Amino acid sequence: MSAVRAVDAVLTGRSAPGGAVVGIASPSGRDVAAGGRADIAGTPITTDTAFDVASVTKVAATTTALLRLVSRGDLRFDDLVSRYLPGTACAPPTTLRHLLQHRAGLWEWQPLYLDARDPVTAMDALPLRYALDEGRHYSDLGFLLLGRIVAAVTGLPLDAAVRELVTAPLGLDRTGYGPVASPVASTALGDIAERRMVATGEPYPILTSRRHFAWREEEITGRANDGNCFHAFDGIAGHAGLFSTVDDLLTLGTALAAPDEHPDLWHPEVVADLFRDGPDPGQALGWRSETVRVDGRAHRMLWHPGFTGCALALIPGAATAAVLLSNRLLAAEPTTTDALWRSALPALLGDQTPRDEGMRTP
Repeated sequence: MSAVRAVDAVLTGRSAPGGAVVGIASPSGRDVAAGGRADIAGTPITTDTAFDVASVTKVAATTTALLRLVSRGDLRFDDLVSRYLPGTACAPPTTLRHLLQHRAGLWEWQPLYLDARDPVTAMDALPLRYALDEGRHYSDLGFLLLGRIVAAVTGLPLDAAVRELVTAPLGLDRTGYGPVASPVASTALGDIAERRMVATGEPYPILTSRRHFAWREEEITGRANDGNCFHAFDGIAGHAGLFSTVDDLLTLGTALAAPDEHPDLWHPEVVADLFRDGPDPGQALGWRSETVRVDGRAHRMLWHPGFTGCALALIPGAATAAVLLSNRLLAAEPTTTDALWRSALPALLGDQTPRDEGMRTP
């Protein structure tokens, strides 16, 4: 296993990100490496550089917070959403499990910040896009709801709840919502991606008639890249907005990969339920799953990508965690997070090629 070779693989080619940090932690030790630039000015990336992990927030913050709440008996995965949040767009039988499996029928994404109403009101007024349990449709809006549920159950703002339930118990001092001070990597030049999505209606039709907005044009550094998180929810949301470092994410990943070693945090049976695939292959609760080979042996890997070029994985059978952090959107021709992750995995897992059974994201 080699983090240095993994970084070299990620930073090769015209579509390479500006910089990257890659790491793996297993019973044999921890190996991390960094390379490239953190921003347009060329500041070198180090293993201490924090990154906006985008949708990795869904598992590192929201799903893990729910795991703790279920483990201590404050809620259940099969509780109705309406028990905690009456009046949402969800169909009456919708449970937290439906949201975690992306089967609640919600819209994948809508620019809530374009609506003149309060963003929570705007989100709850959206019509369902699909029937409940019709299939898996990856939804940011579902995890926005789950973040609101975490806040409702704890009686705390979401950032404080994540700190109390996840980061403080594990000593994750560099993990939290922004704004974040240096050393931190930039993510993009303004709201380019979302501005394009709104203008084209691709990949999702835009329901609001408003199209003009005070888009960010400047280099985004230390603040959430995601538009709904930043513009509508002040940088704190259940689907995006978390910042972290390679060491913090490896600590979180190894703690989840070895639940028996943390009975004070989560119950192994609840973790087993969380990690079990649902009706859709490759989709656990929150996490995605696939089979990889580590040192010649097949293992199940739970993982999740983030739009900014980041990914977190854990391999329970090998008590192993792996992390990719990059600022892929600074590339001249950005490739997908999935492609970067696939380029790093062989070196991280001992030059074994993963067998893809998972889902894809941009």
